[in-house]
Formats: sequence, C-alpha cells, structure tokens
Amino acid sequence: MSDCIFCKIIDDEIPSSKVYENEQILVFKDIAPKAPVHLLMIPKKHIPSLAEVTADDSDLLGYMLSKVPEIAKTAGLKGFRTIINTGKEGGQIVFHIHIHILGGGGSLPF
Repeated sequence: MSDCIFCKIIDDEIPSSKVYENEQILVFKDIAPKAPVHLLMIPKKHIPSLAEVTADDSDLLGYMLSKVPEIAKTAGLKGFRTIINTGKEGGQIVFHIHIHILGGGGSLPF
C-alpha cells in the first residue's frame, strides 16, 4: 500500500531501527516506546488488521508468533508481553497488522 507507513519502512523509504529481518517479517524498535524494550514485528505482506486476517494468512501469523520468543531472547528479555491492537477502537494507529513485543522493566504500563 503506497500510503502505509509500515510498507514504506519495509521498502526502506522510511528509516527504522531494524532488529531482525527475513523474507517474511521485519522487526524494529518502536519510535515511542512504552517499555525499556519495545519492538514491533510486522509481516512484509500488507494485512490491515487482525480483523481482516483470512485462512490464507494462518501460516504467516503462526510463523510470526513462533518467532516472538527468539526475538525477545535476542533483545535480552527473560519475560515479555505481546500485544496486537485491532481497529481504531482497539487502539490500532497504523493499519498494517503488527505485534508489539514489550519488556525489560518491572510492571509494564498496561
């Protein structure tokens, strides 16, 4: 999508602090962190939100979830929280599905 900020990050049109990348996903540091470690994992396929996932996306989403522990461990986290905001009413700001990976502190803000 030409107006999606995450698609522009994937295409290197907008810089990011990349933590991990392969042919399916990109992980980068959130620019407005809510915890000492706050990473965003996005698929390279544009999916607007969890509410718009189809059965065709099952393998990709399963893969993403299976990568979260590895990414968290690499970031030095022993425990972590994952969040997927869905829709405007669910707190989603960027309409490209993404998983927040947060940790590195005592109690997290939510």
